[in-house]
Amino acid sequence: MSKYFVTTSIPYVNADPHIGFAMELLYGDVLARWARQQGNDVIFSTGTDEHGGKIADKAASLKLEPKAYTDQVAKRFAELKKLLNISNNRFIRTTDPSHEQRAQLIWKMLSKDIYKGSYKGWYCTGDEAFFTDNEVKANGGVCPAHKLPYEHIEEENYFFKLSAYTEKIMAVIEDESFRIIPISRRNEILSLLKSGLEDISISRPKDKISWGIGVPGDSSQVMYVWFEALMNYITVLGYPEHEDFKAFWPADVQVIGKDILRFHAAIWPAMLMSLDIALPKTLFVHSFITYEGQKMSKSVGNVLHPADIVKDYGIDGCRYFFLRHVPSYEDGDFSWQRLNDTYNGELANELGNAVQRTAVMIKKYLNGSVGQIKLAEHDAADYEQALNDCRFDRALDDVWEQVRGLNQYIDEEKPWEIAAADDQEHLKEVLSYQVGSLITIAHLLEPFLPDTAQKIHATFKDGKVNLANTVLFPRKESIAKPKVD
Repeated sequence: MSKYFVTTSIPYVNADPHIGFAMELLYGDVLARWARQQGNDVIFSTGTDEHGGKIADKAASLKLEPKAYTDQVAKRFAELKKLLNISNNRFIRTTDPSHEQRAQLIWKMLSKDIYKGSYKGWYCTGDEAFFTDNEVKANGGVCPAHKLPYEHIEEENYFFKLSAYTEKIMAVIEDESFRIIPISRRNEILSLLKSGLEDISISRPKDKISWGIGVPGDSSQVMYVWFEALMNYITVLGYPEHEDFKAFWPADVQVIGKDILRFHAAIWPAMLMSLDIALPKTLFVHSFITYEGQKMSKSVGNVLHPADIVKDYGIDGCRYFFLRHVPSYEDGDFSWQRLNDTYNGELANELGNAVQRTAVMIKKYLNGSVGQIKLAEHDAADYEQALNDCRFDRALDDVWEQVRGLNQYIDEEKPWEIAAADDQEHLKEVLSYQVGSLITIAHLLEPFLPDTAQKIHATFKDGKVNLANTVLFPRKESIAKPKVD
């Protein structure tokens, strides 16, 4: 049995989960389910990033201790997984004692590339990051994301020798031993690398930020939140001594958003190289989603909640839209009208109708049984290549060719006319082919729409029809109204 390890990023818990992270969970879930379907032993990890000044400030504004606040928000992220039927079997929080302990151990193991120095520059708490003079000047001294002035600080920090790894990282990206997809993101990070990496600050004074993991041997400093958060991908496996790490690392795929590309395609590889352990095999970088052409914003009142979609269109209705109709490699857009049209036109009319028609005809013409089922032949090469390349939309395009092909077959063969002519042998052959096609389709849909696939299998189990499962997607006559945040 082969080992397969897939991770999502771990979102910062300064706000409730949103549809962008929900989409990332879906990508990871498809990969994990597909790997299990192939007989692999799978670890699928996600979690929450919970340290840093921004968290401390948010907790203070709510009159809570930081841990009490992160406990509340981490629970909501865990609830999102359940809502979307996510099959992860690891959930790491950076406040877990095991992560904190291992993060300090990793720091010590990185010590040959860590040194203490003075830092002077511009800082934004909202970003938990420093900015150059040019960046600050270009933004007029105010962070565009958080609408607050940059803070000019001078302090002693620890630094990581990122500059020493520029050429090594370029080499593994260019020879694709560390694969970054899509190619546009690969080109983006290569452009950054060609201009050279600079050493980075990886700690803050404890008197400035106390909510963090302490630097080993220096009680005056805490680790920079994003630096220790990256370590979660190996601490969740029990690095360095646990058998899970030895068996499952390197990760087969790490799924992240395009806004954190630099951290995962430059800093994280350098940390792994410093530790002398293998890099992930593939980094899949997904894009963003807009709401009816606009960036989502609480101030605008157009924040999209996954629960609102699931409430009206079901879990698989939600999964289908985001996996097929949001481009895997590009930014995508959501609208309630498009969701409604997709649900009715593709799920209800095409897939749902094929299942319903087939089941009803078998019940009516063959006393509910077609006997032994022969699976329809399907060349899965394009489907498998699409999943290998994290092109989830293209994989579902391939499945839908089978769905539409089956509906065309039913319309051309006209089983009802065959039944009227009392040609039982031909009728059984046609209806058996329909069932075989649906079982094949269900198999291809399992990673994407697990509940739907299970219902199709249950409907035609052992060649006998169970009509209780046939209405997969009841039509929606009206468009769900978005909930204003």
